[in-house]
Amino acid sequence: MTSTPLIEIRHLFKSYRRGGQIVPVLHDLSFDIAEGEFLALMGPSGSGKSTLLNLIAGIDKPDSGELRIGAEDISRLSESELADWRAANIGFIFQFYNLMPVLTAFENIELPLLLSGLGRRDRRERVELALEMVSLTDRATHYPSELSGGQQQRVAIARAIITDPLLIVADEPTGDLDRVSAGDILGLLERLNREMGKTIVMVTHDQRAAERARVIERLEKGELVDKGLPAVAV
Repeated sequence: MTSTPLIEIRHLFKSYRRGGQIVPVLHDLSFDIAEGEFLALMGPSGSGKSTLLNLIAGIDKPDSGELRIGAEDISRLSESELADWRAANIGFIFQFYNLMPVLTAFENIELPLLLSGLGRRDRRERVELALEMVSLTDRATHYPSELSGGQQQRVAIARAIITDPLLIVADEPTGDLDRVSAGDILGLLERLNREMGKTIVMVTHDQRAAERARVIERLEKGELVDKGLPAVAV
C-alpha cells in the first residue's frame, strides 16, 4: 500500500446550530488518510465521527479548514460542484442499505450508471461483474424484500463500487446485521481494499468490525485520540 495521502485534512472545524446555540462538533482536526487505506473511525455517540464521514463524502461542508481529496479541495466547492464531485468519486454504503424497494438487485446496482452515458450493454456487463464479485448472480432479479439483510448489504456494496469510485465511505455497514452476515460483509470490504486497492473509510461502534480495518482512528469530543492506531487482528 502506498503512503501517498489520498485525503488531507487541515484545521477542520464544524459546528451545528441547535435552537439558539452553536454546538461545536469538530475542533481543529488535522490528519491524512493514505491512498489504499482501510480506516475505521470509532468514538462514542456525539464524538463527531459521522460528521467527519459526511464531510469526507462531500455530503456536508466544514465551517473552516481544508479538506483535500485527490487533487480537489472539496471544502472550496459550491453545492452543485460538490454534488457532481460526489457522484463521480464516492461510493456509499449505509447501515440500512438505502435500496429502492421497487427495483430488483440488478436495477439497484445499475442505478448510478444511468447518468454515466454508458450504453445498455456496457451497463449490463458492469452490473453482472459486480453481482459476481458480491456472490449474488443468482439473486439478480430479486427485490430487496426477497433478500436477507446480508444480501441487501451486498447489493448496496455492489452499487457503491459500480462506478469505480475514488473512495468508499461506509456508515455502520454491519450495524443491522447478525454476526455471521456482518463477518461476510467485512470480509468483502477487506477484499475490495486488498485486491482492488480501494480506499475505505468506515464509521463503526463495533470493535470487532474496526479490527478488520488496517488502521483505527478514535474521536472523542471532536478531537483525535490514539491517532493512527494500527488495527489488531481478530
